[in-house]
Amino acid sequence: MRAAFLNQKGKSLTIGEVDIPEPTQGEILIKVNACGVCRTDLHIVDGDMPAPDSPRIPGHQIVGEVVQSTVPHFESGQRVGVPWLGFTCGSCGYCGSGRENLCDRAKFTGYDLDGGFAEYCVADAHYCFLLDSTLTDLQVAPLLCAGMIGFRAYSMTSSNSQKLGFYGFGSAAHILLQVALYENKNVFAVTRPCDTSTQEFARQMGATWSGGSDEDIPAELDAAIIFAPAGELMPIALRSVRKGGIVVCAGIHMSDIPSFPYEYLWGERAIKSVANLTRADGELFLKVAADIQLQTAVRSYSLEHINDALEDLRLGRIQGSAVIEI
Repeated sequence: MRAAFLNQKGKSLTIGEVDIPEPTQGEILIKVNACGVCRTDLHIVDGDMPAPDSPRIPGHQIVGEVVQSTVPHFESGQRVGVPWLGFTCGSCGYCGSGRENLCDRAKFTGYDLDGGFAEYCVADAHYCFLLDSTLTDLQVAPLLCAGMIGFRAYSMTSSNSQKLGFYGFGSAAHILLQVALYENKNVFAVTRPCDTSTQEFARQMGATWSGGSDEDIPAELDAAIIFAPAGELMPIALRSVRKGGIVVCAGIHMSDIPSFPYEYLWGERAIKSVANLTRADGELFLKVAADIQLQTAVRSYSLEHINDALEDLRLGRIQGSAVIEI
């Protein structure tokens, strides 16, 4: 099968041939139809995160068809999705308390386990989702990380939060904006300074206001979600949130947060981070996505152009989500 390999951090992925993997007990073999390109993939390739074993096949927003199953609850022909969370131990305190996302022995698709930038992949059946026909393969792929982990971040804001700031308006933000609008909330989208095309995209999607991080938001926010991996946004977001509000960091990786005056945090403001996702997050979000008929803006690439997709993501040239079509 064809696959894209990470052989060395900081280097482009290499397209090559490898044997189709064989599923072991508890796993399913999937013919990959599409795989979303996530900023976490970029962090892995660029070396922002500790380097995985190499060669490694990245990609963790996988949509495909079961071609071989070793478990009774999946069978050939079913459409499935594979997310970032690929394995947990099931026996630690975190797993036993519904916080499997914090499991110290967790393994992640496309990082600890080979992922979906390939024609086939294997996955632990316990961490796969059956998908209905509500969305196309290309549209559902970004939901499996940008959507699911973004939804976990969104859920950390209070249900009473009516004015939300989204810092960074990429794949996750354009998905969660639709959830917020469905719940009659106002979203203020913050982008890189002078990124007028993304600001216009946010307004077209329904944002109440959109501007650069160097501009003042014309409202006091109830909560903010930082989707961009830029630590310097933390004091900016805190200054925009009212007393008692919350700032949620939604990324797997973020650059260092600069020091800021205590007064930005004072007033019972809170900071929280999101780590990974749980299967319950995924199941709930897929139901929400179907209920509101969520749509994703997608730019598709062939597997041979995976490095172009990563470069476009790196330079902020994608509005919505990038997806590899196999």
